[in-house]
Amino acid sequence: MTQRHRAKEFLDFLRQIDRETPKEQDLHLILDNSSTHKTPEVKAWLEKHPRFKLHFTPTSASWLNAVEGWFDQLERRALYRGICTSFGELKTAIRRFIQTHNEKLAKLFRWHKRAESIMTSVTRAKLSVIDNK
Repeated sequence: MTQRHRAKEFLDFLRQIDRETPKEQDLHLILDNSSTHKTPEVKAWLEKHPRFKLHFTPTSASWLNAVEGWFDQLERRALYRGICTSFGELKTAIRRFIQTHNEKLAKLFRWHKRAESIMTSVTRAKLSVIDNK
């Protein structure tokens, strides 16, 4: 994992995936809408590698941001400075973090948005895609 999030690092990541996966395999990547993923260099590389299919999360996908933040906390608080000499120790460290997180930090989440409102947004998004074709 790199500390920088530029197009260069993203291209390095794509090249690594390209090297390490069977050439006949299609690859679907789910990404956020960072401009890093949409630079001319990235677009040019992707045109030459059609097996890579990019899917972008909605910019308002806040629940995905929460999940990403949780994994970031797991890495920083439980794994980054830890020394695990076996898979068993790694599992124990992760489970310890989860238990502590659930006991001390987790908060109940209640969904408040109505299904009708969500479906209206989905319909509007579909129509905007059709209008832009």
